[in-house]
Amino acid sequence: MQIRDLPYSDPGDPDVRSGPRFLLWLGRGQLTGQLKSLFWGLMHQCAIAGLPLGVGLAVQAVVERSGRSLAIAGVLIAALGVLIAVGDTMLHRTAVTNWITAAARVQQLLARKTAELGSALTRRVAAGEVVAVSTGDVEKIGWFVEALSRFAAAAVALVLICVGLVLYLPSLGLLVALAVPALALAVLPLLPRATRRADVQREKAGHATELASDTVAGLRVLRGIGGEELFLGRYRRASQEVREAAVRSARMWALISAVQVLLPGLLLIALVRYGAALVQDGRIEVGQLVTVYSAATLMLFPLRHFEEIAMAYSFSRPSAQRAVRVLALKRSTQPSTLGAMVPEGDLYDPVTGLLAPRGLFTAVVCGDPDEAGRLADRLGGHAEPDSTRADGGEGGGEADTAGADDTGQDRAGPRPLPSVLLGGVALDELPLDSARTAVLVQDKDPVLLSGTLRELLDVPSAGTVAAEDALAAAQCADVLDALAQASVDADGDPMNTRITERGRSLSGGQRQRLALARSLVTDPEALVLDEPTSAVDSHTEARVAAGVKRLRRGRTTVAFSSSPLLLDLADRVALVRGGRVVAAGTHRDLLRDEPYYRAVVTRESDDGTAAPAAQDAQDAQDAQDRLASIDASRTAAAIEDIEERA
Repeated sequence: MQIRDLPYSDPGDPDVRSGPRFLLWLGRGQLTGQLKSLFWGLMHQCAIAGLPLGVGLAVQAVVERSGRSLAIAGVLIAALGVLIAVGDTMLHRTAVTNWITAAARVQQLLARKTAELGSALTRRVAAGEVVAVSTGDVEKIGWFVEALSRFAAAAVALVLICVGLVLYLPSLGLLVALAVPALALAVLPLLPRATRRADVQREKAGHATELASDTVAGLRVLRGIGGEELFLGRYRRASQEVREAAVRSARMWALISAVQVLLPGLLLIALVRYGAALVQDGRIEVGQLVTVYSAATLMLFPLRHFEEIAMAYSFSRPSAQRAVRVLALKRSTQPSTLGAMVPEGDLYDPVTGLLAPRGLFTAVVCGDPDEAGRLADRLGGHAEPDSTRADGGEGGGEADTAGADDTGQDRAGPRPLPSVLLGGVALDELPLDSARTAVLVQDKDPVLLSGTLRELLDVPSAGTVAAEDALAAAQCADVLDALAQASVDADGDPMNTRITERGRSLSGGQRQRLALARSLVTDPEALVLDEPTSAVDSHTEARVAAGVKRLRRGRTTVAFSSSPLLLDLADRVALVRGGRVVAAGTHRDLLRDEPYYRAVVTRESDDGTAAPAAQDAQDAQDAQDRLASIDASRTAAAIEDIEERA
């Protein structure tokens, strides 16, 4: 694999049993590149090792006053210089290629896993950890893969040099051959402590990255409640902990470097003293002593690779472990036997009993917003793989104890929840692409990617809904006017206007309507919308609901909302309470016959009294959270922590 061939057509199926196994899998996947790097590394190291022989021959030729021997020594040194230059150049080229291709493979694996899990990824792994893995950790992993071949070349070169010195001059060669293994292994007792300190540093750095990511994402809300200084103070303390851990780790690596300087220095002193005694006794020649001494000196260079590989492994192992934690996550699916078919029909959840008839606009009312989000994810096949069946539905009721022993524990363990059905076909039995094509879920905090409006709406679709129709249905006229005014083109075409990252230049309602238009363009068989009009005013909300119903006529649409304007336009309304559908009908019928439905929609308690002012305050805070486009659970936790400290 060359850099110009990236990206990989298939990055492969990684070994995610552990961090070291993942690194080994990466190394095997780049065996050809590793062998090339090993070859050029051997050429480079052996050419360097040959220089002492040329220097020794030159010194001896001068002593013997032999011009012919001096010329041969000069030619040998020049040839070795050429080999060193070529070997070093090609070694650097192949090693960097190994580094970049390994990092690219990991990034492709992470991107594929992100696409597979969708929104479930950040619920199971902290967003900051995902960022850390996809940025800094891939570099550490690539560093180890790149250093591996250079270390192997250095180790082979050391063996060859020791064997050559023993054959060339046994009296001094044996001393060097016996000392080199001791020099290479002398730092082993220090490596576990250095590795532990490196792990602590990486852990603290990852925590600081997560804290920074959360603080930046929620800065708008934090400023509104006066909590930015508290979170910035937390980040300052976390960064100081990272600095202290880095200093402690650097001290250990400095000690390892000092040991690798001290011990070879002692070897050279002993070698010179013993060799000088042999020269005085006439047992060896001056040129031979110069050759052995020069070879021993140059051996310090390949010995450095032992320290580098230890450091690279110490830093890459926790990085690989973090990558494995992400790559090991799986989508709960059964082996597909249905091919690439996209089923049609009613959308039905056997856990809650929710039925969305084909071709109708179904609204779902939940008293708990978190429950609505979980149910929306289930309808799209994004449910957590470790979800278990319960009598009261997902996340509620007493556990199913069929097959339980005398202690009441289920001997067979918890059973997974049955999958949502579309036209009688389980989504878990469909290939991932087919499931995503069949059912599209837009959560309550959709993300807009940076780029032009045309690029935003250029998504995989059935091709039956034009972008203009989707924008009109989502009531995006004011958004188009704002983009046209911000356009740098002479014609002021809003489709060519760039949208900033996450659409920060737009209001919350504008972002929400653009995301809705993007979902409408895809025109899936079933579209699931979680609070699609929570950030717009009531007049716009009514027009958006009417536009969606008109554009989606003949297609299955499910909207989670408690807005009377949207509910009144729905063909069918389902009321979910305690994880089960407890009533279904039209909005007006449920409003008349169901006290709990009336309490949720009109914001009254079950006895008909008005909701307390605290509930209104909480609703206002929830709206602000949605406008800020940050994760609701993280924001609630941050606010709760600030209130406790206050």
